[in-house]
Amino acid sequence: MLDLMLESGIPAIGSLSVTSPFDGRELQQVATAGPDHVADALRAAYSGFRDRESWLSIPERIEILDRTAAIMSRQVDDLTMLAASEGGKPYSDSRVEVIRAIDGVRLCAESLRAHSGSVIPIGKTAATTGRIAFTQKEPIGVVVAVSAFNHPLNLIVHQVGPAVASACPVIVKPAADTPLSCLRFVEILREAGLPDSACQVIVTNDRDTAESLVTDSRVGFFSFIGSAAVGWMLRSKLAAGARCALEHGGAAPAILVDPFDTELAITSVLKGGFYHAGQVCVSTQRVFAPSSLAEAFASELAKRAEALVVGAPEDAATEVGPLIRAKEVDRVAEWVDEAVAAGTELICGGKKISESCYAPTVLLNPPDDVRVSTMEIFGPVVCVYAYDNIDAAIQQANALPVAFQASIFSKDTDASMRLYKRLDASAIMINEHTAFRDDVMPFAGLRESGLGVGGIPYTMEDMQIDKMMVVKSPEL
Repeated sequence: MLDLMLESGIPAIGSLSVTSPFDGRELQQVATAGPDHVADALRAAYSGFRDRESWLSIPERIEILDRTAAIMSRQVDDLTMLAASEGGKPYSDSRVEVIRAIDGVRLCAESLRAHSGSVIPIGKTAATTGRIAFTQKEPIGVVVAVSAFNHPLNLIVHQVGPAVASACPVIVKPAADTPLSCLRFVEILREAGLPDSACQVIVTNDRDTAESLVTDSRVGFFSFIGSAAVGWMLRSKLAAGARCALEHGGAAPAILVDPFDTELAITSVLKGGFYHAGQVCVSTQRVFAPSSLAEAFASELAKRAEALVVGAPEDAATEVGPLIRAKEVDRVAEWVDEAVAAGTELICGGKKISESCYAPTVLLNPPDDVRVSTMEIFGPVVCVYAYDNIDAAIQQANALPVAFQASIFSKDTDASMRLYKRLDASAIMINEHTAFRDDVMPFAGLRESGLGVGGIPYTMEDMQIDKMMVVKSPEL
C-alpha cells in the first residue's frame, strides 16, 4: 500500500482502492489521511517556512528540478502507463502529457533562473533624493494544492513545480480517482533531493479533512483545479490573508467565419472536442457555423467522430477512452437524451458503448435552454449551431456565466480581429482548437471559470512576494 505522508508515526486512517475507469480493476491501494495527518503536515510545512535558514537556495532548487526532469525522462513509458491506467486518457495522449510534464519541470527551473525583482524609480523628487529602492522575490508561504483527475501528472507538475521553484513548502491533495501519478511525482522529487517536509501528499476523499487543510490559518496560497462549486466554496472559507488561484471549467465556443479552411476546422474541432473524451476544461463544446454550411460541417465532423477508436486507454490504437466514472456516462447520456427530446438533430453517437464509455457524439442545433447548450458537458459531445448573423453568434457564444478559451476559424483577417475583440475569453485561438495550450502561456478562466492566472511562470509569480529594500545614502 502506498503511503507518502510525512514520516510522523501516525497510522493511516484507512485505504483507498484506486481502480481503472475503463474496466474497474484495482490498480493499487493507497493509504488515506485524517485530521491528525493534516495537522502534522501543516506543522512541518509551516515550521519549514518560518525557519529561513532552512530555505533551499536558488542553485539547490534548480539542481533538484533538473534531477527531477532527468529521472522522469528515464521513466516515460512507466509514467505514461500509470497516467493512462488511472485517468483513462489514451496511451498516445498520456505520453504527450508525460513529455509535457517533464518540460514543465524544466520550465520551472528555467523560470527560476530568469525570475527577478525590479528597480523602483524613486529619487526623482526632492523628498526621495539620496535613495534607491529595489525588490527581490521571497516565497509567499505554505502552499496547499488541490488537483483534478483529468491530467493526473501534468496538473500536479503545474501546482507543485512552481511551489518547489519558489521555495514554498507545498501540501498537495490529488483527486481521489487519480492519486498514483501524484504520489510517483513526489517520490521522484524526493529521489532528486527535495526534503520530505518541502512537499507532502494528503490522500483523502473526506471533504471535512480536505477543508480543514485548505482553510487553516497557516496556508499562504491555495491552488485549486476542479469544479466551480467546490472551488468558490473553499475560497469563501480561506483564512484572512491567504491568496488563491482557481481553475474551473467552461463550455468553449468555436466560430467558423466564411471563408475558412474546412479541413483544418474539422480536424481541429475533432481533436479539441473529443480529446480525453471531452474531459478538458477548455474542450471545444459549441461550434457556430454559417447556416449554409452548418449541416455539412456537422455531417463531416460526425463521419470522423464515428471513425474514432473507443477503447482501453492502455491500447496504443485507442483514440477516445472512458469517462472517469460510470455515473458520468449516465449524466452525459441524460443530457444528450434531453437535447434530442427537445428537437436537437442527432448526427452521430448519442449512446452508451459500455458502462464506462460514451460514443463520440455530434449534435446539430440544440435549443438554447438545454443543458448541452448552457453547461459544461465534460464528455465526448460537440454541438454545432447554425447562425445567419455573426453578431447573434457572438452574443450566443458570450451568453454563459463561464468564459475561458475560444476559437475562430477564418481566412478573413479582419473578421478574425473583429471577433477577437468581441468574444468573452482570456485566450482566442485563430485557426486552432480551443484546448490548445503551452505551459509558458497564461491560462485563466474568467467569470465563474476561475480566478487568477495559471501557466508555470505566472503561478510562480503568484507564489512569491516582492520584498522591497530602500537604501538611503548621501552618496546616491
